[in-house]
Amino acid sequence: MKPFLKSIYLQKRFFIAFFGIAVLFVFAYFFENIFGITKIFFGILMALLAFDVLLLYRNEIGIQANRILPEKLSNGDDNTIELTATNRFQFPVSLKIIDELPVQWQQRDFTIHSVLKPSEAKKFTYTVRPTERGEYHFGNLNIFSSSLLGLVARRQQFSAEAMVPNYPSFLQLKKYDFIAFTNKLRLFGLKKIRRIGHTMEFEQIKEYIPGDDVRNINWKATAKRNEVMVNQFQDEKSQPVYSVIDKGRVMKMPFHQLSLLDYAINATLVISNIVLKKHDKAGMFTFSRKVEDRVVAKRRKAQMHLILETLYNVETDFSESDFSRLYIDIKRQIKQRSLFLLYTNFETMDALHRQLAYLQAINKIHLLVVILFENTELQTFLSKPAKDTHGIFEKTIAEKFVFEKKLIVNELHKYGIQTILTAPENLTVNTINKYLEIKARGLL
Repeated sequence: MKPFLKSIYLQKRFFIAFFGIAVLFVFAYFFENIFGITKIFFGILMALLAFDVLLLYRNEIGIQANRILPEKLSNGDDNTIELTATNRFQFPVSLKIIDELPVQWQQRDFTIHSVLKPSEAKKFTYTVRPTERGEYHFGNLNIFSSSLLGLVARRQQFSAEAMVPNYPSFLQLKKYDFIAFTNKLRLFGLKKIRRIGHTMEFEQIKEYIPGDDVRNINWKATAKRNEVMVNQFQDEKSQPVYSVIDKGRVMKMPFHQLSLLDYAINATLVISNIVLKKHDKAGMFTFSRKVEDRVVAKRRKAQMHLILETLYNVETDFSESDFSRLYIDIKRQIKQRSLFLLYTNFETMDALHRQLAYLQAINKIHLLVVILFENTELQTFLSKPAKDTHGIFEKTIAEKFVFEKKLIVNELHKYGIQTILTAPENLTVNTINKYLEIKARGLL
């Protein structure tokens, strides 16, 4: 009896009818001639209520439903969740589906409304956008079915509790993995960069055949063999490329609900995949008070899986990042000249000057690219007109911060340090462009 009472829900239509009859009973107190009609109405309502309950509970199965979840969610992207429902009643039913979403979304009123014909099966899809890496726990699936009378609804709860991990954006990885090797780069913001000069590694000396570049003739070998010999080159490969993620407190700043740290993590996953596809070695590590989460730059089948699992567990410790420790660790641990993509953020010139000596020292040994983030909220604020003196004052301060960010970029360029200043949402594309440019120009 208790499960039955827990599963039955009186609907809005019943309460409207019941309230109308109650009003008639009040009027019957003053007008006795309508009392009999009111009792008849009340009896009809109770009979319809009993009939509606009988319709919904005569079939023990009622509605069959389940939720289909992906193996893992992609952070910062739209992920599709699928629900299926089958009507086992012999009459059409109206459905109200309430899915118990993970607490991270703080949404308790998520509902789907639909109508199912007898024996009809329907598929429902909705999208979710996670913005925090970690475990997402889905609860039960609740189905409220009602007949055409619509006086009561029968609730069926399907045990669908499940945990889905939210990983760095592997959907972006698949997207850029495809477009980086097609001729449609410009459609997605990627640049096709012309290769400049001879960024080649020597492979062998071979006999000249028509079509070989005469500039590669090896005159000493030609004199010894008494026939024309040329040097054969191959593209430089297996160069180490490290993504270095600052996980200090400056990277916790959110834009579009996603922190700068997560933007950097998503970009690291994508660029690592492209680096490996370009036959270079991909690696990564993070730092704040010390260097952590290290994945040595290698070219192997398991490298992407290792990077993905490492990125999944990266969290900020809200401390001040120690660039001196970063420099010391790079100097001791990484001997081969490498490309470092450093994801960090400086808001003031003073903050840059405190760390500039260490950035210069790293750039002398390796090729360093400092990746900074534009404050898009400031740009949005500046695009709106000021309405009063207080607004003019605020816009002046905002313009000062925007201008100082440009000064930071110029200061880094002055010391020969490659720099990217990008909006967070364009980080991945701009990082790929810079890597392709460096490879084409043979800077590494």
